[in-house]
Amino acid sequence: MIEVRGLTKRYGEVLAVDGLSFTVRPGEVTGFLGPNGAGKSTTMRMILGLDAPTSGTATVGGRPLAAQPVPMRAVGALLDAGAVLPGRSARHHLLALAASNGFARGRVDAVLEEVGLSDVARRPAGTYSLGMKQRLGIAGALLGDPPTLVLDEPLNGLDPEGIVWIRRLMRRMAAEGRAVMMSSHLMSEVELTVDHLVVVGRGRLIADTGMAEFIASCSEREVIVRTPRTVAFGGRLAAAGGVVRPEGEDGLVVTGLGTAEIGALAAADGIELHELAPRATSLEDAFMEMTRDSVEYSSEREAA
Repeated sequence: MIEVRGLTKRYGEVLAVDGLSFTVRPGEVTGFLGPNGAGKSTTMRMILGLDAPTSGTATVGGRPLAAQPVPMRAVGALLDAGAVLPGRSARHHLLALAASNGFARGRVDAVLEEVGLSDVARRPAGTYSLGMKQRLGIAGALLGDPPTLVLDEPLNGLDPEGIVWIRRLMRRMAAEGRAVMMSSHLMSEVELTVDHLVVVGRGRLIADTGMAEFIASCSEREVIVRTPRTVAFGGRLAAAGGVVRPEGEDGLVVTGLGTAEIGALAAADGIELHELAPRATSLEDAFMEMTRDSVEYSSEREAA
């Protein structure tokens, strides 16, 4: 389990992390999300003891990682898949990690098999694709068979098969009772993978909640209405308190009214409906709405 309490980090006048508190619990995959510049990488580095906090604490298994007898047995981490000597083979890279941490050589073969690199384990890591390097980094994270995993952008460079594999791996690790923390910008995959969300922006906590609760709390309820009488019915819905915008030739998007209310209005006015359904809101939609004011760099330009 990871516990972060009042974690703060300053770099001169820059406040990169501002009093963060959250918990990554065993048995769950926790998504750690935020726009670029939100402080995610800095927070993960402090959890892993690579950066010292200005104030606050970050513990793994109840103590700072530096106080763990064998840190790689407490937490497995992937922060930079490219952090491998290019001339060293994957097998020798993992053997060096095993030897320096007192792990049995047999663990190297086990994790190579786990990540699907057994057949190319003797090739220099410098010849690997980005996806293969990601697999090697994950092999290193699994080497100590830790109860906690911290993975920064583990999906980068993976093909569709690899993405499905890492998704299933993280779900299985959580099912085994491990605490899994992952950061990613691929919202569709996060939505399929994680149980709990910790969302940050400009170094501060924005949300600490379950996936369904986050989506529900961050989005307006939109209803799709399709009818050949869009103009007349759109005016009727607006008069009833709905916010209406057109979608296509025969469609309306309505907020402020539920499907039952809209259906009752249509029946009362004799309006023919071809579709009446709530619009599903994605994690990406909810995330964009929640972090709108925390984006450091935006491509949007206001009209002059």
